[in-house]
Formats: sequence, C-alpha cells, structure tokens
Amino acid sequence: MNNSAFGSEKKYKLPLTEDDIVGLVCGDELSLTGTVYTARDAAHKKIVQLMERGEKLPFSPNNQTIYYVGPAPAKPGRVIGSCGPTTSGRMDKYTPTMLDAGIKIMIGKGPRSSEVIDSIKKNKALYLAAVGGAAALLAQKVVAAEIVAFPELGPEAVYKLEIEDFPCFVAIDSQGKSIYNDRN
Repeated sequence: MNNSAFGSEKKYKLPLTEDDIVGLVCGDELSLTGTVYTARDAAHKKIVQLMERGEKLPFSPNNQTIYYVGPAPAKPGRVIGSCGPTTSGRMDKYTPTMLDAGIKIMIGKGPRSSEVIDSIKKNKALYLAAVGGAAALLAQKVVAAEIVAFPELGPEAVYKLEIEDFPCFVAIDSQGKSIYNDRN
C-alpha cells in the first residue's frame, strides 16, 4: 500500500491514450515508461519558428511528451548526467502553440499561466511535475538518450530520452485543476 500524500502511484507506458489523460486527476502520482523529448526555452523558440515557417520539425509532436530539462553531461558509464526539471513558466509563451501542434504531456516544475491552463483544457493535455532537487535520482530513470535537434544549444539541445519508472505527479489535469491554485 502506498501512503503518499497525493494518492496511489499509477504506472503508465507512453504515449498515453486520451482516456488515460482525461482519467488522471490533479495529485495523481505516476510512474512513466517510454519516450520523452527534452526542450527548454531556446529549443521551444526554434521549434515554434520552424512551425511558423512550415518547416520539418525534429520530431512529430503528435501525442508526445516534452520534459523541460537541460541534462548535465553524462559521466563515464552513464546514459545521461543529472536531469532535474527546470522552471516551466519560461516555456509558457510557446506552450499553447506546442499543445495545438499535438503535444499532450509536459513535465517540469512550478506553476503555469492561465493561458497555458486554458490550452491544457482545450487540448485535453496534462502538465506533470517532477521533483526539483532530485536530478541525480531522475537521471537513473533514463535508460537511453540521443540528441535529435539543435546540438549547438549544448545541454538545451532536444534529446530523445527513453525513461523507465520515471516518478512524477499530475500538477494540472485535463480539466484545468491545478495543485498551484484554486482555479476551476
């Protein structure tokens, strides 16, 4: 039995189905396995610029998960270095465009703007929080990593990560309920 503050941990394989997404509620603890793409503000800006120009994207955003992280370099024998979540609010100006393009899940830390919450509801998406300060532990949940776009951005390049039993929780559910405020 799980005695967590938020509820029982639920294990999921990415990508999630729409039924999975709408069935999750604010506070649910998750353990995710599957593919996620990393992107911070510099990568978001480049991706949105590609969309605006109608150019090919480095990955299909359809039903994908974005992890807001800039991983540290891997130590010898490791897949990736420390990879804790970054503050999500820095991506807010790009997030509605990313959600409209098909992104369904974002993982980061911290509150989101009302525009992002409205876009989460409109697109039946989720915002998940990973625990800040646990970067070394989270790196152990990454079983494969490769740069797929913008290597010139260094740690802010877009990586394709394969994760296994990655711990996070629903911070904003598809109905817009948020752990950060009483809105809705």
